[in-house]
Amino acid sequence: MYYLLKIKGKSQIPDYIQLRDSNFTLVAYFRQDRPERALIKCGLERFQNIILTKAEKLEYGKIEKIKLHD
Repeated sequence: MYYLLKIKGKSQIPDYIQLRDSNFTLVAYFRQDRPERALIKCGLERFQNIILTKAEKLEYGKIEKIKLHD
């Protein structure tokens, strides 16, 4: 189980996505338009489409649970 958060940037700072584990420990922190390197580092690159699809629909400042592993 993971938690997905969408953080709104201000002026020159872009929007970011946080991915946290079940203990709410930060697993990945990346720009929505550049997720590749962060997801590779944490071993979740195969779930990139799921994460980004959920993130696009998520409101800023909201938390959503997502299940990535079977």
